[in-house]
Amino acid sequence: MNSGMFNPSVKTSTPASALMQILCLTVFWLWTLTLPAQAQPGAAANAKVQASAAAESMATQVRQWMAQSHGGSPKDVVIAPLDERLKIQGCQKPLAMDHPFASKETLRVRCPEPVWQLYLQVSVPQGGYSSPAAPAGATVATAATPSIGGKTMVVARRLLQRGAILQPDMLEEVQASPGNADTQVLSTLKDAQFAELTRDIAAGQPLRVSDIRRAVMVKQGQVVMLSIGNKTDFQITIRMEAMQDGRLGDQVKLKNPESGRQVSGVVTGPNMAKGL
Repeated sequence: MNSGMFNPSVKTSTPASALMQILCLTVFWLWTLTLPAQAQPGAAANAKVQASAAAESMATQVRQWMAQSHGGSPKDVVIAPLDERLKIQGCQKPLAMDHPFASKETLRVRCPEPVWQLYLQVSVPQGGYSSPAAPAGATVATAATPSIGGKTMVVARRLLQRGAILQPDMLEEVQASPGNADTQVLSTLKDAQFAELTRDIAAGQPLRVSDIRRAVMVKQGQVVMLSIGNKTDFQITIRMEAMQDGRLGDQVKLKNPESGRQVSGVVTGPNMAKGL
């Protein structure tokens, strides 16, 4: 027998040892794959705590802003409950707030870093803020009853397509059912003024806060009528050219086509702005 064909020093693996190697590898990989799953509950709990803290911080700032803007005490401000699935992200800078629509019951909250925005339904007790001297029982009773979302809701008269600029003849206010507790449904036509649809709305379907956004009132390159002054004392109107797009309440740059001078104005309506 040729010695080059057989080397007694080389050990060949038996079926039993090969099976043992496969079992060891299988156990190792199964253990490795279970590590992220074991760590996941802790990460989820931590994320939930952070979201809860961010929501509480936002609520505190909203109440303070409402009290400073409209008078009264922050504790009297009523904030409609948010969807439980919504996770509030912490903001590294103070939140910016405004009323983007005609109704003061819709509040827009914006975070500059990281960038996000959220629409809230807010209200004060019936008859305004309670006086500090009022009985504690009366204050609690009125504060527990929001002035929003209980009587009427805004519905589409016909099929409305995404991107449409809402007009009064497209919508109507109807009586809301007593059991309707959706606080995100628009309750007045003023909430939809100068608004743009973000999705298709079927005829008779109620509009929610998330269904609309402020429409673009000024477009780059178009002529804008800039008003300077006030109607009581004096007011002049100048034809300007928009240097950028702008929604209601946005600050945009405008250029005088004759002199070339650029100024800033706040968008007040379709192709209209007022000087700063």
